[in-house]
Amino acid sequence: MSDVVVTVPKGLWAAWLAEGDLAGGPWQGYESHFWFGGHIPSIFPGERVYIVAHNRLRGFAPLIRREVRCELRPNTSCLVRRGDAVAVTIAKPIRGFQGWRYRWWQLEDEMPFQNWKDVNEVLEQ
Repeated sequence: MSDVVVTVPKGLWAAWLAEGDLAGGPWQGYESHFWFGGHIPSIFPGERVYIVAHNRLRGFAPLIRREVRCELRPNTSCLVRRGDAVAVTIAKPIRGFQGWRYRWWQLEDEMPFQNWKDVNEVLEQ
Protein backbone atom coordinates (compact mmCIF):
# COMPACT_ATOMS: atom_id res chain seq x y z
CA MET A 1 0.00 0.00 0.00
CA SER A 2 1.46 3.32 -1.06
CA ASP A 3 -1.64 5.54 -1.03
CA VAL A 4 -0.76 9.01 0.24
CA VAL A 5 -2.65 11.78 2.00
CA VAL A 6 -2.11 15.52 1.44
CA THR A 7 -3.79 18.63 2.83
CA VAL A 8 -5.34 21.57 0.98
CA PRO A 9 -4.93 24.56 3.34
CA LYS A 10 -8.19 26.21 4.45
CA GLY A 11 -7.25 29.48 2.77
CA LEU A 12 -6.76 27.73 -0.59
CA TRP A 13 -9.89 25.54 -0.52
CA ALA A 14 -12.01 27.78 -2.81
CA ALA A 15 -9.16 28.18 -5.32
CA TRP A 16 -8.48 24.42 -5.25
CA LEU A 17 -12.16 23.72 -6.02
CA ALA A 18 -12.06 26.23 -8.87
CA GLU A 19 -9.26 24.26 -10.57
CA GLY A 20 -11.83 21.63 -11.60
CA ASP A 21 -11.75 17.86 -12.12
CA LEU A 22 -13.81 17.42 -8.97
CA ALA A 23 -15.38 14.24 -7.65
CA GLY A 24 -18.56 13.40 -9.52
CA GLY A 25 -17.76 15.64 -12.47
CA PRO A 26 -16.38 14.95 -15.94
CA TRP A 27 -12.69 15.15 -16.75
CA GLN A 28 -11.82 18.67 -17.92
CA GLY A 29 -9.08 17.49 -20.27
CA TYR A 30 -6.03 18.61 -18.32
CA GLU A 31 -3.78 17.35 -15.53
CA SER A 32 -3.72 18.66 -11.97
CA HIS A 33 -0.52 18.92 -9.94
CA PHE A 34 -0.19 18.80 -6.16
CA TRP A 35 3.11 20.56 -5.41
CA PHE A 36 5.30 20.15 -2.35
CA GLY A 37 8.93 20.46 -1.29
CA GLY A 38 11.09 17.80 0.26
CA HIS A 39 11.07 14.04 -0.12
CA ILE A 40 8.60 12.58 -2.63
CA PRO A 41 6.56 9.56 -1.46
CA SER A 42 6.92 6.08 -2.87
CA ILE A 43 3.64 5.92 -4.80
CA PHE A 44 2.90 4.52 -8.23
CA PRO A 45 0.35 5.21 -11.00
CA GLY A 46 -3.11 3.97 -10.08
CA GLU A 47 -2.58 4.31 -6.33
CA ARG A 48 -4.64 6.88 -4.46
CA VAL A 49 -3.85 10.47 -3.53
CA TYR A 50 -6.24 11.48 -0.74
CA ILE A 51 -7.21 15.07 0.03
CA VAL A 52 -7.80 16.46 3.52
CA ALA A 53 -9.32 19.92 3.98
CA HIS A 54 -11.04 21.65 6.88
CA ASN A 55 -10.22 18.70 9.19
CA ARG A 56 -12.00 16.13 7.03
CA LEU A 57 -11.00 13.55 4.50
CA ARG A 58 -12.67 14.77 1.27
CA GLY A 59 -11.81 12.05 -1.24
CA PHE A 60 -9.13 10.72 -3.53
CA ALA A 61 -8.00 10.60 -7.13
CA PRO A 62 -5.77 8.01 -8.79
CA LEU A 63 -2.17 9.04 -9.37
CA ILE A 64 -1.14 9.39 -13.01
CA ARG A 65 2.55 10.01 -12.28
CA ARG A 66 4.91 11.64 -9.83
CA GLU A 67 7.52 14.19 -10.82
CA VAL A 68 10.73 14.91 -8.92
CA ARG A 69 12.05 18.43 -9.51
CA CYS A 70 9.22 19.40 -11.82
CA GLU A 71 10.12 21.28 -14.97
CA LEU A 72 7.69 24.08 -14.10
CA ARG A 73 9.02 24.41 -10.52
CA PRO A 74 12.55 22.96 -10.27
CA ASN A 75 12.76 23.10 -6.45
CA THR A 76 9.57 21.12 -5.90
CA SER A 77 8.08 17.72 -6.58
CA CYS A 78 4.51 16.95 -7.51
CA LEU A 79 1.86 14.29 -7.69
CA VAL A 80 -0.13 14.43 -10.94
CA ARG A 81 -3.74 13.36 -11.41
CA ARG A 82 -6.53 13.85 -13.90
CA GLY A 83 -10.18 13.06 -13.45
CA ASP A 84 -11.72 10.00 -11.77
CA ALA A 85 -11.85 11.63 -8.31
CA VAL A 86 -14.07 9.91 -5.73
CA ALA A 87 -15.61 11.65 -2.70
CA VAL A 88 -15.08 9.59 0.45
CA THR A 89 -14.49 10.29 4.12
CA ILE A 90 -13.92 8.46 7.37
CA ALA A 91 -15.75 8.86 10.69
CA LYS A 92 -12.85 10.63 12.41
CA PRO A 93 -11.56 14.16 11.87
CA ILE A 94 -8.10 14.59 10.35
CA ARG A 95 -6.13 17.64 11.34
CA GLY A 96 -4.37 19.25 8.38
CA PHE A 97 -0.61 18.94 8.00
CA GLN A 98 2.22 20.03 5.72
CA GLY A 99 3.75 17.63 3.22
CA TRP A 100 2.29 14.16 2.87
CA ARG A 101 1.65 10.97 4.85
CA TYR A 102 0.86 7.41 3.90
CA ARG A 103 -2.78 6.35 4.40
CA TRP A 104 -3.19 5.02 7.96
CA TRP A 105 -6.84 3.85 7.94
CA GLN A 106 -8.35 0.75 6.39
CA LEU A 107 -10.21 1.01 3.06
CA GLU A 108 -13.21 -0.53 4.84
CA ASP A 109 -13.38 2.61 7.03
CA GLU A 110 -14.19 4.79 4.01
CA MET A 111 -17.73 5.87 3.24
CA PRO A 112 -19.24 7.99 0.46
CA PHE A 113 -19.20 11.73 1.19
CA GLN A 114 -22.04 13.38 -0.70
CA ASN A 115 -21.49 16.90 0.73
CA TRP A 116 -17.70 16.79 0.45
CA LYS A 117 -17.38 20.46 -0.64
CA ASP A 118 -19.31 21.71 2.42
CA VAL A 119 -16.76 22.86 5.02
CA ASN A 120 -19.51 23.09 7.65
CA GLU A 121 -20.49 19.44 7.37
CA VAL A 122 -20.56 17.95 10.89
CA LEU A 123 -19.12 14.53 11.62
CA GLU A 124 -21.60 12.07 13.05
CA GLN A 125 -19.93 10.46 16.06
